[in-house]
Amino acid sequence: MTFEIEINGRLRTVDVQPAGARFTVTIDGRARTVDVARLEGDALSLLFVDEGGASRSVSVTRTGAGGELAVSIDGTVVPAVLNTGRGPWGRRAGHADGAGISGPQRLVAPMPGKVVRVLVAPGDTVKARQPLVVVEAMKMENELRSPKDGVVRDVKVGEGMSVEAGSLLAVVE
Repeated sequence: MTFEIEINGRLRTVDVQPAGARFTVTIDGRARTVDVARLEGDALSLLFVDEGGASRSVSVTRTGAGGELAVSIDGTVVPAVLNTGRGPWGRRAGHADGAGISGPQRLVAPMPGKVVRVLVAPGDTVKARQPLVVVEAMKMENELRSPKDGVVRDVKVGEGMSVEAGSLLAVVE
């Protein structure tokens, strides 16, 4: 399976192929052999055989329409966009800055945690990738950013609130 994913505005090509009991994962032309084991929930443990057995815990949470994802790698959350070019899980290349995204966009918690800062209020004008809410999870602070330029329609959380994975934090129109 081959797909594209935007991470911090950079488009990466990823190919995943079964190789016996392992997988060959090629990212931007660089192949790696990976052992995969399922942890609790949707989390995976990846063991990079070619890199001295380096291990990473990874989980992916859908955070909005248009392919927006929160990828957690060893507890650090990175916003990403699955770039399939169609359907509810993807959007076309060229939208790294939020251009062309229409309609309300829901910002949801990628994992359970505690809201430590709310950086916007309803009616605020925001830019794509502007931090909106900071959630502490697993002793790490995660800035959750606006998926597009727009106006904050609603903020559903306050500082100190506990949130579950998938909880609605804010809506940007």
